[in-house]
Amino acid sequence: MFTGIIEAVGEVAALQQRSGDLRLRVASGKLDLSDVRLGDSIATNGVCLTVVELPGDGYWADVSAETLARTTLQHLRPGSRLNLEKALTPTTRLGGHLVSGHVDGVGEVISRRRDGRAEQFELEAPAAIAKYIAEKGSICVDGISLTVNAVAGSRFRLTIVPHTLGETTMAQFQPGQRVNLEVDIIARYLERLLPGATATGHTLDAAFLQANGFR
Repeated sequence: MFTGIIEAVGEVAALQQRSGDLRLRVASGKLDLSDVRLGDSIATNGVCLTVVELPGDGYWADVSAETLARTTLQHLRPGSRLNLEKALTPTTRLGGHLVSGHVDGVGEVISRRRDGRAEQFELEAPAAIAKYIAEKGSICVDGISLTVNAVAGSRFRLTIVPHTLGETTMAQFQPGQRVNLEVDIIARYLERLLPGATATGHTLDAAFLQANGFR
């Protein structure tokens, strides 16, 4: 699990095609790897990847064909900039929201404009996940935990302060750019629970909850 608070911006150092999937080398920049071990997870542009080698100035990770098909990692090139975050620990400050690193879909930057010292972005999400995005709710964009300021259909608006622009790849976002999106994990589980049946076969509705002690 992650928090969506970016720790460093790295870049793609090398790409190796491996029988339909990919081995990726990331130059990790200022990310502290002193406590990272083989098998640990690092969110890489919002995608949870497993460290398979630690050459000293970054890490190697394998990217499956499934992950390539569902994320923007398929478009990486040497030099591409990446938002990086190590997995959270029990003592980590939860400054963002709970992020799994499992991308729900690929969205697109529609527009960008100045808003005082901040930048306002409008993005479009795939129709299948747009219903999970709520005004003043949280969303993860390329690994960054962000607050949604407005929603209209499948489009949503973000207002990004100068600090976030300076510490993530969002400074380079331009209309037409594709981005990894992960919706709030709570929204996904609520949809699964509310309309369906419980393990006992009862419908999970107000009557069932009241009968089982919820008031």
